[in-house]
Amino acid sequence: MLLNRFVRFAGAVALMCMALVAGAQEAAIRQALAQRLPQLKGIDEIKPAGVSGLYEVRVNGSEIYYTDAKGDFLIDGQIIETKTRRNMTEDRIAKLTAIPFDSLPIKDAFTLVRGNGQRKMAVFEDPNCGYCKRFERDLQKVDNVTVYLFLYPVLGPDSLKKSHDIWCAKDRAVAWQDWMLREQAAGAASAACDTAAIARNVELGRKYKITGTPTLLFVNGARIPGAIDNARVEQALADTTKL
Repeated sequence: MLLNRFVRFAGAVALMCMALVAGAQEAAIRQALAQRLPQLKGIDEIKPAGVSGLYEVRVNGSEIYYTDAKGDFLIDGQIIETKTRRNMTEDRIAKLTAIPFDSLPIKDAFTLVRGNGQRKMAVFEDPNCGYCKRFERDLQKVDNVTVYLFLYPVLGPDSLKKSHDIWCAKDRAVAWQDWMLREQAAGAASAACDTAAIARNVELGRKYKITGTPTLLFVNGARIPGAIDNARVEQALADTTKL
């Protein structure tokens, strides 16, 4: 019994010492970078990068850089694990920018419901995005789903105008599909129509680094950028049941 207590105590002391050493190392790197690269402002965290000799430098919430143990070099790039071809940098940024599905401002979206609508997903799309139009055609093959559509006009002034027209239409879902699937434009938005939701969508997307359309979000936290086909949508929706 006494031996077990000693072993546990020794283990706790060792862990404390390791934490102190790691903390001192990270503090030294932070100091070196601050002195040599004063333009690198807003360092949130410095931690081991999971690769021997490399440290992750996280800036402005979700910007990732790498450095050595002394802060002598700063690397702007990606780490790819060659055995699995996993992009470790991309995975890390995805975790940092994950949007909890329950926190989405649904009031700033409109819904497209197919079948029983039991499965749920959200999509950020620009009405002038060709990939979005391709995605919408494939999405027609997915049943029993509720899609929360966030208008995200990032491709220029005409995208903003079309988004306003669709948002202000009598039936937003019909106006959206008329345009995306049939090239039938919605009527001009009334000057009295409140389009503040679209500005909030753009702000939300910038906050969470949504840089392209379409971007798909699922209830399990998964985030998929780009136009995927209906089979991959089905797989992503199936994965949400594995919570």
